[in-house]
Amino acid sequence: MANAKVIQAKQEAVDVVTAKLRESATTVVADYRGLNVSQVTELRKQLREAGVEFQVLKNTLVRRATAAAELTELDEVLAGPTAIAFSATDAVAPAKILSDFAKKNEALEIKGGVVEGRVVGVDQIKALADLPSREGLLSMLLSVLQAPVRNLALAVKAVAEKEEGSASA
Repeated sequence: MANAKVIQAKQEAVDVVTAKLRESATTVVADYRGLNVSQVTELRKQLREAGVEFQVLKNTLVRRATAAAELTELDEVLAGPTAIAFSATDAVAPAKILSDFAKKNEALEIKGGVVEGRVVGVDQIKALADLPSREGLLSMLLSVLQAPVRNLALAVKAVAEKEEGSASA
């Protein structure tokens, strides 16, 4: 009986990871070997503040989840201690935080990941990390949208000032 319960618990864990792989906007796989407890705690804190879930998982469990999620290309990077960052909402956050942390702490190694349902390598994760944050992209968009209105307002103001100048002369 205990064996059946253990198998059921493991299957539930696989199902949870499978769902996270399918639902995440971005999933980043990293090797955390060599980080001390305070470094891992700091990394977890940064990820938690950004709404990113960070877990250390057994490779066999993740391999079963990748098979269920049809992402078996990810199995190539599942060697050694594996930590996975899942973000359901912000596609850039896990890549940016882990990449920045890896620059300061050489022990953290990004192995690859999944972006919008596609398995990607380290280069694509780093390219994603170089993108501005969601807030940065929104502010750029807002600036672009405001430019025509601002230019129109300046033109109207210049015409009004010119007419005031010619009326008083």
